[in-house]
This record gives sequence, C-alpha cells and structure tokens, in this order.
Amino acid sequence: MSSLSSMKDNQVFLAFSTYAIIVILKMMLMSFWTSYFRLTRKAFANLEDTKLVSPTEDKKLVIVNPDVERVRRCHQNDLENVIPFVLVGLLYTLTGPELSTALLHFRVFVVSRIFHTIAYVGCLPQPSRGLCFMVGVLVTFSMAWTVLSTAL
Repeated sequence: MSSLSSMKDNQVFLAFSTYAIIVILKMMLMSFWTSYFRLTRKAFANLEDTKLVSPTEDKKLVIVNPDVERVRRCHQNDLENVIPFVLVGLLYTLTGPELSTALLHFRVFVVSRIFHTIAYVGCLPQPSRGLCFMVGVLVTFSMAWTVLSTAL
C-alpha cells in the first residue's frame, strides 16, 4: 500500500499520467470521428451497418470513401504511436528523471500528436505531417534510450 501512496507523490508519474490520458482519450475519440465520417458520407465497411441509414441492407453503401479512410489511417497511426509512448513512458517514469526533462518529453509528444492529427485530417501539405510524426517518434526513442541506459 505504501508504494501506491509514493506513486501519488511522484510528480513525474503524475505528469506522465496526465499527458498519457490526454493522448489516450484523443486516440479513442478518433474512432467516434471515423464513425461520424462513415455516417455523414454514407460509406460503410460492412453490409449490416448500412441499416443505420437505409431500411434495408444496401450494397451500394459498402464503399471506400477517401475522407473516411483518411480519418481511419490517422487513427491507425495513433494506435501505432500512442501505445508505445504509454508503455515506454511508464518505464521512463521509473528511471527517476528530472521533472523538467520529463515534462518536456511528455508535452512535446502530446503536441506532436495533436498537430499530426490536424495535419492528417486537414490534408496539410507534407512535410507537416511527417515532421509531427518524427518528433513524436524521437521523443519515444529518447525515453527508451534513457530506460535502456539506466537499466544497463
């Protein structure tokens, strides 16, 4: 029980928890955004889903829509980047980093993911999306390097 109490007093862990929840919620909201685009564009992945907008199953509504696919790919990219950030970030908090350094890592990652989503869904020209992606990956690698160098 004392270890749980000490985690609540750990400022780095509390900061990590806050920023991890922000990107997790953003990632979860992407599925609702995909559903919104599917409904408004009437572009469904499965035949049974067409009953949401048509009284009968309509094969013409099982289509690939570029807007839906763009949001779906953005969500997929979140899954590929947020999950490693959360796992590596949790281990990173156990290395006892300085609060200012940890906050820099966490904040830069969150901002990069938010701007990545804006660039992806907003169809901003490259290299905007690529730079946002790379910044987030570099933050995760930086934390992973700290974990490895501390452990070895």
